[in-house]
Amino acid sequence: MTEPAARHRYSYADYLALEEASNVKHEFFAGEIYGLAGGTPDHAALAANLGAALVARVGDRPCRVFSSDLRVRVLATGLATYPDVTVVCGPLERDPDSRTTVVNPTLVAEVSSASTEDYDRGEKLEHYKRIPSLRECVLVSHREPRVEVWRRSAAGRWERDAAVSGEVIRLKSLDCEIAVDDIYRGGLEDAAD
Repeated sequence: MTEPAARHRYSYADYLALEEASNVKHEFFAGEIYGLAGGTPDHAALAANLGAALVARVGDRPCRVFSSDLRVRVLATGLATYPDVTVVCGPLERDPDSRTTVVNPTLVAEVSSASTEDYDRGEKLEHYKRIPSLRECVLVSHREPRVEVWRRSAAGRWERDAAVSGEVIRLKSLDCEIAVDDIYRGGLEDAAD
């Protein structure tokens, strides 16, 4: 019987070197590097609409809204990834191993896709919940106008709210509301056909 070939394990430093030289983004976890697929027009529209709505609501607060170009690392688990939208309130805290990676998001948002939906709602959400500064995680459905907000309570428990077309999501971390229909304006074009 032939032994299976051993999988190569990468260090976080290997991953950072690859990211520096690459023109595509990758995710890193537990010694593995995963290429991130490009998004669809609907995915891009949903992420842009949510980002624009967040920028409008942040106003003059000491918070910044970032696109999917910002890498976030979950120090507790080692996951390095690129949320579709990230909000950081207060000074940026940088990854000790990478000045271009932040470790203190206040809010992260993911727009699901057919290939990432289970991961975004499961394993990836569990990683995000391990970030001490994170107050909310927003999950935007690619299938229908539906947005979930996972929120850390004052007691430290994670609670879920959901809203659909005609309703609003409440973001307590930013003290604001966003209409679900504003997020989906121009999105899900393919689903309507």
